Amino acid sequence: MHTSEQSRRHFLSHSARITAGGALLASGMAGAAADTIVSESTCKDARQVTSITKPHYQLRNVRLEESFEREGGTVVATNTALYDLEISQGKIIAIQPVKNRVAPSLPAFDAQGLLLLPATRDMHIHLDKTFYGGPWEAPRPRKGKTIMDMIAREQTIIPRLLPDSVQHAEALIALLQAKGTTVARSHCNIDPVSGLQSLAHLQTALQKHQQDFSCEIVAFPQHGLLHSNVDALMREAMQMGVQYVGGLDPTSVDGAMEKSLDAMFAIALDTHKGVDIHLHESTPAGIAAIKYMIKTVQQNPQLKGKVTLSHGFALSVMQGDELKEVINGLAEQQFSVASTVPIGKRSMPLPQLSEKGIFVMTGTDSVIDHWSPFGTGSMLEKANLYAQLYGNPDEYGLTRSLAIATGNILPLSEAGERQWPVLNADAEMMLVAASCSAEAVARVPEVIATFHQGWLVAGTVQKA
Repeated sequence: MHTSEQSRRHFLSHSARITAGGALLASGMAGAAADTIVSESTCKDARQVTSITKPHYQLRNVRLEESFEREGGTVVATNTALYDLEISQGKIIAIQPVKNRVAPSLPAFDAQGLLLLPATRDMHIHLDKTFYGGPWEAPRPRKGKTIMDMIAREQTIIPRLLPDSVQHAEALIALLQAKGTTVARSHCNIDPVSGLQSLAHLQTALQKHQQDFSCEIVAFPQHGLLHSNVDALMREAMQMGVQYVGGLDPTSVDGAMEKSLDAMFAIALDTHKGVDIHLHESTPAGIAAIKYMIKTVQQNPQLKGKVTLSHGFALSVMQGDELKEVINGLAEQQFSVASTVPIGKRSMPLPQLSEKGIFVMTGTDSVIDHWSPFGTGSMLEKANLYAQLYGNPDEYGLTRSLAIATGNILPLSEAGERQWPVLNADAEMMLVAASCSAEAVARVPEVIATFHQGWLVAGTVQKA
């Protein structure tokens, strides 16, 4: 196949012709021509594969972003072209325009002009306690319920979830993969009800997927570190291969902000682990907690760059100099922030955090559990929400919004130069039915294939 640089408009016109052909077939107007189309379609289906067994292969006819198209100083479209990629041992080792193709000596698969994007990352999810994979069950009403009421409710639910939690976690992993996600960070309950069982079950599920899914674990004292007296259990979890010490609302749950945070940080310091704390509090207590954490990291330099503030709703109520001071403090101590990009009366200052160099991540949090039924597992959907909430409806803004879903990996730089994929980059990628990343963020198209460390872990490609 020979191709020249194509803009989104060219690609869409080609797609329209394909759609028109499909409509013609459906209407039965093509006679013998329709028989030919059906025959070709059947052959193509027979060539589809759901796994790639060779670690060294070629992926042909991949659409990569090349540059921005501008009118004056305004980005109005994204130019793309077709390439052949060579994958070996989980790395992209060659990137060649299709016009330079030589006779293949490797197993080859056809991407059929689909757009290649970096795989997405779900950096805040609870794989250990999901309803997903089981029968439909809506959460019980939360109106008028406090977080302590929800914790009491969870204490009755956990024993019911535990027997099937491995299967449910695997089902949720499969959903994430189908949506383009290959890397995650899962919080896992450490509580008096389940003890270390939830952790053991989650590790069993992840062990079964160690070749096709990467996941960090946060030991999460969902019922309160002090309130549920799980310090010893948390320390035991740290010896079981857990990467992060979790925490939860130190004032509203534990009733002692400094004591709770000190206990959390003490575990991290003693075990040389990172910290990822749920902080939902948007009261003055939440603001005080963020400031106290900044001060604690400043006093303990070994924690610098190892603390994630999850949710951090108190940031949404700060303004002016106070917000500026706190953001500067988070940046200086190299905090990261994990946000589900919440919809509400107040908006999280996510763009301001990114502008200061703070690593902003997103996650599903819940696909469906006793807290919420609304998750889809799609990080592209989170990028779409980010673009809507923060006013990025244009071509350039949409391309930048993708960053929150991919760990800041973007195909084009701010200047419009291709910066991904590059030689020797990890083959963490997905093929999507879109002409460019702006369209992928705006329209949240289907993910056709997902690759982790070069392996096809979800969807299909065709044999070339």
